[in-house]
Amino acid sequence: MGSNPTPSAMVPSRAFPPDALPSGLDVSETMGLALDEAVLALAHDDVPVGAIVVHDGTVIASRHNERELHGDPVGHAEILALRDAAARLGTWRLDECAMYVTLEPCAMCAGALVNARLGHLVYAAHDPKAGAVTSQFELLTGTQLNHRVEVTSGVRSTESAELLRTFFRSRRGPAVEPPE
Repeated sequence: MGSNPTPSAMVPSRAFPPDALPSGLDVSETMGLALDEAVLALAHDDVPVGAIVVHDGTVIASRHNERELHGDPVGHAEILALRDAAARLGTWRLDECAMYVTLEPCAMCAGALVNARLGHLVYAAHDPKAGAVTSQFELLTGTQLNHRVEVTSGVRSTESAELLRTFFRSRRGPAVEPPE
């Protein structure tokens, strides 16, 4: 599973301002669509992460992790959603788009968001182990790269973190009681 987050690493992120996005869509409801997408990854034993891309108040891409499904090391929800959004808009520049994702993006995905010139990222749970937005690196807001992405975090983070914890618990099996 590589750098997948451990259950203890998936913690809710800081609170977000309720009026963070002017898209006309309810931030919590839109994150709910990303959570619905994340659940779809469970059908093929992928880590349950979902991503939604919104443009002008309309969802233009919805994807979930597909690394296990296709044996694709870059089959992360964010990458797949960026590809679909770019195809839908006919341009790789997604500066007028917002992405909603259920887990803080890794370095690969954060780099892709910068390269796509994404306008806004909304994510649910922090990933202190591999997160590249605020946890380990600040790739979207730092000065190292040529584009900055507005970031909102903590939207429905408890639900997202619990979905991930449940997934990883099921892969490890029941906890064993220590001998007395």
